[in-house]
Amino acid sequence: MEQPASAYFMEERHDPNETHTLSVLVANEPGVLARVIGLFSGRGYNIESLTVSETESQKHVSRITIVTTGTPMVIQQIKHQLDRMIPVHRVVDMTISGRSIERELAMVKLRGTGDHRVEALRLAEAFRARVIDATTESFVFEITGNTAKINQFIDLMRPLGLVEISRTGVAAISRGPEGM
Repeated sequence: MEQPASAYFMEERHDPNETHTLSVLVANEPGVLARVIGLFSGRGYNIESLTVSETESQKHVSRITIVTTGTPMVIQQIKHQLDRMIPVHRVVDMTISGRSIERELAMVKLRGTGDHRVEALRLAEAFRARVIDATTESFVFEITGNTAKINQFIDLMRPLGLVEISRTGVAAISRGPEGM
């Protein structure tokens, strides 16, 4: 028996949101980060990840890396609004450029003994996570990689006694000899 057309369309619906990594060069001065974040919160845009650090101390320039989600139209609006801000020097959508490397660091704390402890060490080795602290009852692992890799590692550690997670957020840089 054939499904009605309305049922077919309901099954085919998908989330129109996309995830984009934006790299924003800004003047390193008080209040700039608050203004950038204010743009997001004031318009109801979500920030999945945010990292910021001074990149050129002589020029007083910082780089803000923002991972955000939205429809293509919303992503475009975010980029245009960021580009119009006075302390912003440049906005690059690393997702669209397609030539970027993204990495994140996480520290993952586990509590466990016996087989769970052995399994956690085995998984850490497979994911190239390093033990940065160990006691007879716990481990703290350091893992770097793309967000998907870190999420997968965390998901596998949950049943083994996951206690706590601390993540840096995404840092991104373009491939090739050109700078931002």
